[in-house]
Amino acid sequence: MKAFMVERYGDKAGVRAGEMPAPQVGADDVLVRIHAASVNPLDLKLRDGAFKVILPYRLPLVLGNDFAGVVVRVGPAVTRFAEGDEVYARPDKDRIGTFAELIAVHQDDVALKPAGLTMEEAASLPLVALASWQALVGRAQVRPGQKVLIHAGAGGVGTIAVQLAKELGAYVAATASTAKVDMVKDLGADVVVDYEKQAFETVLDGYDVVLDTLGGETLAKSLQVLKPGGKIISVAGPFDAAFARELGANPVHWLAMGALSFRTRLRARRRHVTYSYLFMKASGDELRELTMLVDAGTIRPVVDRVFPFDQTPEAMEYVEKGRAKAGKVVVAMT
Repeated sequence: MKAFMVERYGDKAGVRAGEMPAPQVGADDVLVRIHAASVNPLDLKLRDGAFKVILPYRLPLVLGNDFAGVVVRVGPAVTRFAEGDEVYARPDKDRIGTFAELIAVHQDDVALKPAGLTMEEAASLPLVALASWQALVGRAQVRPGQKVLIHAGAGGVGTIAVQLAKELGAYVAATASTAKVDMVKDLGADVVVDYEKQAFETVLDGYDVVLDTLGGETLAKSLQVLKPGGKIISVAGPFDAAFARELGANPVHWLAMGALSFRTRLRARRRHVTYSYLFMKASGDELRELTMLVDAGTIRPVVDRVFPFDQTPEAMEYVEKGRAKAGKVVVAMT
């Protein structure tokens, strides 16, 4: 099968098309012919080797972390799906590779595609929707009336997180550039801080939850807007020891990752708030919950641009250079 892969870490020009063997299908697997896959910042980090110590993939590595497609074969133990089903998923971290014609995925990680979405729209959702769900529902346990700040409200995670937070009954603030303020308001944000004109930490206060998608100075400043007992959850900030334990890493890695986030956690403790790093997990059950929200019109995908499959490297460059106006960038195989 044709696939786009990286042969050595850190080589931006090293993402190339090549032929790979068709995936082996285990007893609990579904084999899916991929119709569309989305490009995520995670793909860029994997290409550059940012996770190579804790996620030791064998090279060449086929990139791509979510998809939509059609089931073409099922393993003998599969009970949830049949040939011909239209599905979408974020594969488990050990089985990525959606920039390809085929992928084998455990049935527990797959859900039926929302009926009203195109393949391209569906492919834009799994990773960012699961990240939003696991941050706001699983980790933060957002309740009606709480105040939630979501950074980069026009980004891939942000566009979904704003909609989900509103569905959970929160008062939602988001940050965005001048050109994207109206779009983020249209997604449901109660207040949008134009970061080109205002510093969010000077106009927001008393928040229960911050979902950080940017890291760096944005993460540090976000501590100032939380009230005592608040939580900041980052998908971009420094790793922590809890993440190392989730991965099954050895105690040396626990200490190393704890050191990476020590300063942030110390600052958080001084303000009587908590910091945690989130690396989202595959989950068909959570995707089914999200599918119901999509089918009900509560959450809608935001797709910036669709590239043909043979332009996957160009799609990655488009994301890396920040050219997307809002939402996700997708590659279409058919």
